Amino acid sequence: MKHLLSIEELSADQINLLLDSAVRLKAERGYHSEQPLAGQTWAMIFTKSSTRTRVSFEVGIRELGGFPMFLSKNDIQLGRGEPIKDTARVLGRMVHGCIIRTFAQQDVVDFAEYSGIPTINALTDDEHPCQILADLLTVKEVLGSWEGKKIAFIGDGFSNMTISWMWAAKKLGFELAVAAPATFQPTAEFLAKLDAPNVTITTDPVLAAKGAHVINTDVWLSMGQEDQKDKEEAFGPFQVNASLLANADPDHIVLHCLPAYRGKEITEEVLEKHADVIFQEAENRLHAQKAILVALAEK
Repeated sequence: MKHLLSIEELSADQINLLLDSAVRLKAERGYHSEQPLAGQTWAMIFTKSSTRTRVSFEVGIRELGGFPMFLSKNDIQLGRGEPIKDTARVLGRMVHGCIIRTFAQQDVVDFAEYSGIPTINALTDDEHPCQILADLLTVKEVLGSWEGKKIAFIGDGFSNMTISWMWAAKKLGFELAVAAPATFQPTAEFLAKLDAPNVTITTDPVLAAKGAHVINTDVWLSMGQEDQKDKEEAFGPFQVNASLLANADPDHIVLHCLPAYRGKEITEEVLEKHADVIFQEAENRLHAQKAILVALAEK
């Protein structure tokens, strides 16, 4: 593995190896016998703001012996229109790896190609691979495995989170049900490419939640869509609340990648009831991303 650009590009074996490494790194935190990033500087290019992603990567790089260099779009020439391939060819000669949180997936792909250094997708409009690895780690810790489990995603059916979840289901074989308004579902072209009979798409959130062991949701308006209030109106029936959860498996868990907007995609009651797992999920960003960094440092 030279880069971590998407769940789509990972094999089941690679996902499992990363998660096994994350389990070990979590257990060894504070007692790492090796620092694979010692002497390395990793750039962090963020054109989208962040709390969990920035903190978890900065802490993870430092704990593995490296030095993070945070670069917002206002700090570098990308913010003034420099092509991503030019930025990549400069940084590729100066730093040892790069973590990018931005809008276009192609920017991350191009950076990896032109920089020649390990590149990590920390979120794009198309995928959120680091979050899904953290979510899978949480499922593994709390439920033991995703095998034989049903995972439901309630909300935007064609967001970066759902796209990454669908590819994870394709790779790992668990049952995934996505409930979304008809106008916010995956395209026929995407579903044909996915070709995963274990992934079902519905407009009925109750059907998706029925018997589910994991209920997952995210904000209705992704970053950069805050002015699309008409979009938000379509999601009223897709709130994760006590009534919806009554249809899930009795021992279900609730996941949310945060930040959460209480009273919109999830109720205050549900979030607080499941807060222990949701914030365990948030913590697991650190451990999953350290596993990615270790894997890339070994190449």
